[in-house]
Amino acid sequence: MSHPYSDLPANAFWRSGVAEADPAAPAGIFAPKFGLGRDAAIATAGSCFAQHVGRALREAGMNVLDAEPPGRGWPPALVRAYNYRVYSARYGNIYTSRQLVQLLEDALEGRVEPAAVWQRDGRFYDALRPTVEPRGFASAEEALALRRAHLAAVRGLFARSSHFIFTLGLTECWADRASGRVWPTCPGVVAGSFDPQRHGFLNLRFGEVLEDLGRARGLLQGLNPGMRMILTVSPVPLTATASGGHVLAATARSKAVLRAAADEFAAAHADVDYFPAYEIVTNPAARGRFFHPDLREVTAEGVAAVMGAFLGAHGLAAETGPSSTETPEPGTDAAEGVVCEEILLEAFRK
Repeated sequence: MSHPYSDLPANAFWRSGVAEADPAAPAGIFAPKFGLGRDAAIATAGSCFAQHVGRALREAGMNVLDAEPPGRGWPPALVRAYNYRVYSARYGNIYTSRQLVQLLEDALEGRVEPAAVWQRDGRFYDALRPTVEPRGFASAEEALALRRAHLAAVRGLFARSSHFIFTLGLTECWADRASGRVWPTCPGVVAGSFDPQRHGFLNLRFGEVLEDLGRARGLLQGLNPGMRMILTVSPVPLTATASGGHVLAATARSKAVLRAAADEFAAAHADVDYFPAYEIVTNPAARGRFFHPDLREVTAEGVAAVMGAFLGAHGLAAETGPSSTETPEPGTDAAEGVVCEEILLEAFRK
């Protein structure tokens, strides 16, 4: 008897598509909506996991833009320490959809707020990217001047980008109660001080993430009408939750909201695609092997599975090199040496 399931491919069934399949090569998990040719001008941004995307694309010979390159002759350790060549600009980790919209609005308007400078031990930090200068700035004026330059670089970056790959990481963030401005880290963790009267906890809902993505798309296409977006969701769990619940449930809630919003948004726009990086890393068939023992950081094998699926679907080949084969230390992003948020939390608890 014929029925709708009679002629489905193997990847449509759990047994053949997951339980008996190779988790490092999930056949048919991604069919690109549009091409990503060698002539594409790619910008990348997002949470910690997004750093792998740009690196893998560069290793595959793709044109990944860099609007704020390091000085000529800088040693690799200094480049990593000061967050160069991590993303397409030195914006640091952009964890939430709200943070992305805020950055784009600031860049378009050239908006720099003097209040968005934090202090710690006599040094000054750009509150909207507090970890890009590990020792902070000598003065508030220096922090603000370099932020103006940064926003100009971001504006130029997206004006010449044909594709923007953005990795959604979190729904939880902290916001200024008066202005609504959100921060990449809670005030007081890296620098500044926490004021419960001024700083409020925000946990974005599905509709809010969807609205943010719409605003981001509109702002990007205002700079470049032909720009295409590729969305992913980071598989890295929350370091901690301020929601009042268990971190496991909070992580599941956050990733579910982001995954659903990204899928809904991509389905509604021909120029937006969704790539299932989250699903590949958390695939039950991997039985946890794509995570380090801390169950947060993704192993080199997990990264290779994700980027192999992405590049393969686009007809691209990754070139194997030292940076793509090294196993990262837990708490740092592979090969880039960028400290993730749990290290910062530990450092500033002491």
